[in-house]
Amino acid sequence: MAQSTLFTTPLNPPKTLHRFLPTSVRPPRMAARNHLSISATLSDNLRLDDALSGNLSRRDDVICAARRSLSNCLSETHLHQTVPGLRSIAQGKVRDIYDWGDYLVLITTDRQSAFDRVLASIPFKGQVLNETSLWWFNKTEHITSNAVVSSPDKNVTIAKKCSVFPVEFVVRGFVTGITETSLWTVYNKGVRRYCGNVLPDGLVKNQKLATNIITPTTKAADHDVPVTPNEIIERDLMTRDEYDEASSKALSLFEYGQHVASENGLILVDTKYEFGKASDGTILLIDEVHTPDSSRYWIANSYDERFRKCLEPENVDKEFLRLWFKDHCNPYEDEVLPEAPRDLVCELAWRYIFLFETITNSKFELPETEESIHDRISTNVMKALSCL
Repeated sequence: MAQSTLFTTPLNPPKTLHRFLPTSVRPPRMAARNHLSISATLSDNLRLDDALSGNLSRRDDVICAARRSLSNCLSETHLHQTVPGLRSIAQGKVRDIYDWGDYLVLITTDRQSAFDRVLASIPFKGQVLNETSLWWFNKTEHITSNAVVSSPDKNVTIAKKCSVFPVEFVVRGFVTGITETSLWTVYNKGVRRYCGNVLPDGLVKNQKLATNIITPTTKAADHDVPVTPNEIIERDLMTRDEYDEASSKALSLFEYGQHVASENGLILVDTKYEFGKASDGTILLIDEVHTPDSSRYWIANSYDERFRKCLEPENVDKEFLRLWFKDHCNPYEDEVLPEAPRDLVCELAWRYIFLFETITNSKFELPETEESIHDRISTNVMKALSCL
């Protein structure tokens, strides 16, 4: 999950940003994963023609545009050098954060992270993530207030400063995942009490849980650490009232997200939320909401049949890229990772856009490839800050 981005003073140190260092692709290392071959699963997961049959022309257009934009990704920013008075605070795995008095300027880059490190840069990713979050922030104001002030650029959100709770509220509706803290990974190791939840015996990978659960995490130096609600209170990370309010909002947000996803032929499998406290004590939703970076989505109409056949669900998120790296290296320990294949990078760009267009029922505006994204952002941020 992504790190916290809206803060005045970090309550935990930010995760280390590992630079992506391409090398020749290594011979595959096969790993057991619920008796399914990762390579076979990956190949199968790249065939979503049935689910996207009405969008093949759009898919071709997006992938062609992504190929043309591979050399024009927003991999890093330096707005403190181009916008007078703007101060750089932190460079996260995906977002770059700048200080402007009572406000923060959050730049969503095209960096792709997983396994607590950066894997690649994905064309259009920053824009589509920012626009996806803004859509959900607007749609969920009936559940909770948020920190958003404005969005002067496709990749930019200006937000109120607040004190961030050092807890990620990870909400899960299914037992799945391949990372070290994923529910399936720990369950498959025999864990039946996880983050304050009691799990029954007999669950299998990708099975729906009887009820949605929260598995909170807090941050160590470079990774997320699962915690129980009682540990959160005992460590003074949140008060009991703060935790109860935030957890209630997280479950309501997830239930609403599942409803919207279902209406559009998708399953919202799991996600994470982050909250902060404004100067008046109000608990605000921050960071990002229901994006393919913070959430896992599956195609709904094929889930039941694929689950019965012990096949991985058709996913519309970055899981297939995680699987590729898991298959070709040790992404947690190897100092240098293989370069992500261009076809997978462009496929992921399409899936991010497909998800945005499916959920919002609107068309994603592809940026002009010859335009410098950084120059555009600098100009738009400068104009916006002059009005604050």
